[in-house]
Amino acid sequence: MKNYFNVIWAIVYKDVISEFRSKETVSSIIIFTILVFVIFNFTFEPGASYINEISPGILWVAYIFSSILGLNRTFLPERENNCISGLMLSPIDRGAIYLAKMIGNMVFIFIVVGLSLPVFTVFYNINIFLFLPKLILIFFLSIAGISGLGTALSAMAVNTRTREIMLPILLFPIMVPVILASVKTTSGILEGKTLEEITSWIKLVIAFDIIFIVVSYLTFEYLIEE
Repeated sequence: MKNYFNVIWAIVYKDVISEFRSKETVSSIIIFTILVFVIFNFTFEPGASYINEISPGILWVAYIFSSILGLNRTFLPERENNCISGLMLSPIDRGAIYLAKMIGNMVFIFIVVGLSLPVFTVFYNINIFLFLPKLILIFFLSIAGISGLGTALSAMAVNTRTREIMLPILLFPIMVPVILASVKTTSGILEGKTLEEITSWIKLVIAFDIIFIVVSYLTFEYLIEE
């Protein structure tokens, strides 16, 4: 079991170090996220009362669309350098590769969230940091769902010629429950509701995470080989 976690750690460490050297994934995601905040901000009147109601939707639209940029690159470096063959030939569990890639994607998206939330606070005049303890739980559950499903579908899309288009086409229809729950829970927290009042939406995200991460883990061996 210790060796299993060492494999996961080694792949996550490799991906994080590669990203910090190239800065390709995180920089593109953060720029796209801020551009979405800016574009939506210019479409509304400053100080409008309805901004508080629509801001959670803008926040999650930005994160979900921008995360596609990172998910599309999950297996691209291994594919371009044919390192994917080395991973496949190595005597390691395919599930460990999936979990490592999923954790790597979560790390990148969390970095983007941490860097972009101050920008969101400034543009929309909402001090989101007052609600941060509750929002951390929502962000963790939602990003786990996005990364868990997105990593599995990225393994399928990377072998196609139209992988940049294929991934969002596959991902968005299945992601509808977690998108809806993320917006509703964030909206509820910003309105001052307690976690008990939005329990049903939290349970929906947890169920989504469990189902799709377990299914992706069990089927990843076939997805990556195809």
